[in-house]
Amino acid sequence: MPGNKNNLQSGRVVIYRGPRNEVEVEARFEKGGVWLSQAEIARLYKKERSVVTKHINNIFRDKEVDKKSNVRKLHIAGSDKPVAFYSLDVILAVGYRTSSARAIHFRKWATRILKDYLVSGYAINQKRILETRARFEDLQHAINFLRKRSRHRLLSGQGREILDLLADYSKALRLLEEYDKHRLRLSRKTRIKFILKYEEAKEVIMAVKKDLTRRGKASNLFGRETDNKLKAILGNIYQTFKGKEIYPSLEEKAAHLLYFIVKDHPFIDGNKRIGSFLFVYFLDRNDFLYKETGERKINDNALTALTLLIAVSAPKDRDILIKIITNLISR
Repeated sequence: MPGNKNNLQSGRVVIYRGPRNEVEVEARFEKGGVWLSQAEIARLYKKERSVVTKHINNIFRDKEVDKKSNVRKLHIAGSDKPVAFYSLDVILAVGYRTSSARAIHFRKWATRILKDYLVSGYAINQKRILETRARFEDLQHAINFLRKRSRHRLLSGQGREILDLLADYSKALRLLEEYDKHRLRLSRKTRIKFILKYEEAKEVIMAVKKDLTRRGKASNLFGRETDNKLKAILGNIYQTFKGKEIYPSLEEKAAHLLYFIVKDHPFIDGNKRIGSFLFVYFLDRNDFLYKETGERKINDNALTALTLLIAVSAPKDRDILIKIITNLISR
């Protein structure tokens, strides 16, 4: 019956062969289960169909297996009427009541192959689907976030850069294609090589201030820290809980370094410029600033737009901004 949602031809097939290849039975997968007809069970165990019928009736009578959930009437090609198919639990239960060597062989095969496929393989596939769906939803959130924030007055003239950020981030769409081709991979989590210490960060900031001041682009208040906030930010980036790092990857540390400096205002003046420079410095010292082609992962214009996006964002937007940053630098 073409188009019937219960048509067995829509299921997958795994072929069982006897110990000497003397029998071949197609085990059909339908909606996460294995199903055989009564005739196939009889052929599998080399028993008369009447014997199999008796065993199945006794199995249901003894309530060894629930009949309602383990029998399905399905349409197959060449049959005018629906045919009863029995689940793997019924098939195995019949096998346990059959003392033949073939029954023992099939039970071992079914336990090792079919159960493993259904429990392990199906669960893994489901996990991959959920991961892909979550990443696609993240992409949608990022698009909505960038679209809304692009209208902010402080981002006037940054439209091109925001579009570039979005184009880069949309690479996550490829996960859908990669899943279809069974090439789904988790995001790379890079371990850090370089630790940015407070004293070194202060030296870098002073060097930047000196250069900007010489060019008339920084005031005396530039880089003046308030209440040791920069020290606290660096402490947060490398913070651990029960022996484990809260931000274990290089990508996460870099993203939070930029976010915290721009958002928490550790300096009287120059927070966005200092945050951007320390972000670049941190990536460069970790040999993570450039792509394999030699191109910067985030150019200066895009970094300016990203910094402004952080500045005008609401606290609730932190997670999506961190995801945008980590995805942009992980490629």
